[in-house]
Amino acid sequence: MAKNFVSNKDESVRMFESNFLEACSKVHPMVPLFIFLPIIAWFSYISFAAYHFSALTVAEYVFFGIIIWTITEYLLHRFVFHFTPKTPFAEKINFLFHGVHHDYPSDSRRLVMPPAVSVPLAALFYFLFYLIFGGAYVAPLFVGFIAGYLFYDISHYAIHHFNMHSKFWLAIKNHHMRHHYQNADKGYGVSSAIWDYVFRTNFPPSEKK
Repeated sequence: MAKNFVSNKDESVRMFESNFLEACSKVHPMVPLFIFLPIIAWFSYISFAAYHFSALTVAEYVFFGIIIWTITEYLLHRFVFHFTPKTPFAEKINFLFHGVHHDYPSDSRRLVMPPAVSVPLAALFYFLFYLIFGGAYVAPLFVGFIAGYLFYDISHYAIHHFNMHSKFWLAIKNHHMRHHYQNADKGYGVSSAIWDYVFRTNFPPSEKK
């Protein structure tokens, strides 16, 4: 059986005819930090200054937000990025969403989510959390959610481009590398493998060699 094409070089493939759309599909890995760190700082500030939450309350909701991010990351990766296309059009959408990353996993300009996608998604989740938790508690929760997202984005870049030495980072990197090069139907967690264990999509012992 013929294998899918995979480039291990830091190179790109053109995705759009439009120069503008093509430019929007590429992003420097530091860009998410410049966009979302001020958002984290703002919601941290109003959690204390406007809503007068205690440090313990803020910590609890930040932790809860991080947990929500990890399950969101897992579900998006498994059911959105790895949906099974049924038509040629769906195949194109699948390639634009995530297939290009599996073909060019070392493309340094397509390892973090472009702002054209991440900012609308962040706004969507903020208003969803606002409806569920209210205007006050959404502030510290959103801090945790965005912090989890930033950890995911930066981790994903580091996994593909940095040499890992600690056991913690090696475990994260090896888990994701197995997803790329061993079995793309398992190992959907990137920043954490916890939900792969919960939903039984982790690699069995026979695939960990």
